[in-house]
Amino acid sequence: MLSYECKKKLKMPPSLLRFMCAELTRGYFLEHNEAKYTEGRERVYTCMRIPRELERLMSFGFFLCLDAFLYVFTLLPLRTLLAFLRLLTIPCCGLGGSRFLQPAQVCDLLKGLIMVLCYSMMHYVDYAMMYHLIRGQSVIKLYIIYNMLEVADRLFSSFGQDILDALYWTATEPKSRKRAHIGVIPHFFMAVFYVFLHAILIMVQASTLNVAFNSHNKSLLTIMMSNNFVEIKGSVFKKFEKNNLFQMSNSDIKERFTNSVLLLIVCLRNMEQFSWNSDHLWVLLPDVFIVILSEVAVDIIKHAFITKFNDITADVYSEYKASLAFELVSSRQQNAYTDYSDSVARRMGFIPLPLAVLLIRVVMSSVKIQGALSSVCLLLFYLGLITMKVLNNIVILGKSCRYVKEANMEGKLFKRPTPSPRAKPFPPAPPPVTEVTSDPPPDSPPKPEESSSETPQSTELKHRTIKKDLLEIDRFTICGNRIG
Repeated sequence: MLSYECKKKLKMPPSLLRFMCAELTRGYFLEHNEAKYTEGRERVYTCMRIPRELERLMSFGFFLCLDAFLYVFTLLPLRTLLAFLRLLTIPCCGLGGSRFLQPAQVCDLLKGLIMVLCYSMMHYVDYAMMYHLIRGQSVIKLYIIYNMLEVADRLFSSFGQDILDALYWTATEPKSRKRAHIGVIPHFFMAVFYVFLHAILIMVQASTLNVAFNSHNKSLLTIMMSNNFVEIKGSVFKKFEKNNLFQMSNSDIKERFTNSVLLLIVCLRNMEQFSWNSDHLWVLLPDVFIVILSEVAVDIIKHAFITKFNDITADVYSEYKASLAFELVSSRQQNAYTDYSDSVARRMGFIPLPLAVLLIRVVMSSVKIQGALSSVCLLLFYLGLITMKVLNNIVILGKSCRYVKEANMEGKLFKRPTPSPRAKPFPPAPPPVTEVTSDPPPDSPPKPEESSSETPQSTELKHRTIKKDLLEIDRFTICGNRIG
């Protein structure tokens, strides 16, 4: 039923003055749709939290990639040397078991041999000729080439890790099983061919980026930076689940680290051309910072709108960090089934071998080592790299232990891993519980009331045992956990 005032207003003849008065005095109450406005406010707060949470994940993943990359230059040569000495001493010491070498030693020997062969093959590739060949192309053609190289790099990374894993498993597979492979030697040549081709691909990328830096009007560099913003259009308006967002985050981490190494190669090549004049470095740094900042801005905008359109909270990045930390801590256990550098490669698509081969090739051609003083400087630089590797590893182990504890994933560390070829992108965090060991398995029936009669001392002992096991995975984890 209409009120008396409403009926009176309806009987009045319409006029422009009454319409303007009604529009000027018309009111509304936002609390009538409180849920809608509260949800909109939460989306704004989520977008404001995305830069901080995303950069925390990116920083953690960046240092994971750095750790795997430094491993190739520091510990891998030493491990390869130890495995080679073990191989030489087998005729003297006897077999003493069913295996000549441990599986990890076999993998180290294969990695070291692949690095040596690919580095020797890279000597036949002329970097200067490739640079001038690319420089003679038009700007639009170079832009198309760079986009094609990015796509090819992702395809190579995706298929390359499968090639390396096939080689490692073929070389270490128990001999008692039925042979279902083509042999170790064909797999080895496939791996060498892949690493060599991928290194050449990254070299062409670095040469294209170098041409963009050295162009007079910087038009190519501007076009290549604008290509990052085109990436927003291709990803923001798509449907994303948490697993898909995790895969894209890992790809962004890998891309940011690879671009940092490419920028380092560009700086080394330019400094060599200008006889290591420090003044030219200050000319390059502004363009380097612009490229890095554009990459960071694109990642923040992309992730902010993806989380907004798909109703994903900013807390999901903490789950991603816990997943990466869980894999790192798991690789320190005695029953680990993979090396942590290979784990990073599988998760993020970052394969350090081709990039390391190219960087060694560029450094050895840019820096001339002559005389005893140069050799001493090289030794000190190698010791500095080892120190950096160890410190970085300890710090990220400490952070990983803290992230695993915050996600209540400690109980999973001491279950024997059962890897599958098609595992989920990240393990789901279990519900928050006080005592992990006292809970029954999900498939077993609940225990009777007798379990509730445990004494407080036994409960406290179980709780202490889990923390003790987490801290005593190895000594590096103990030290890292204290730092973190």
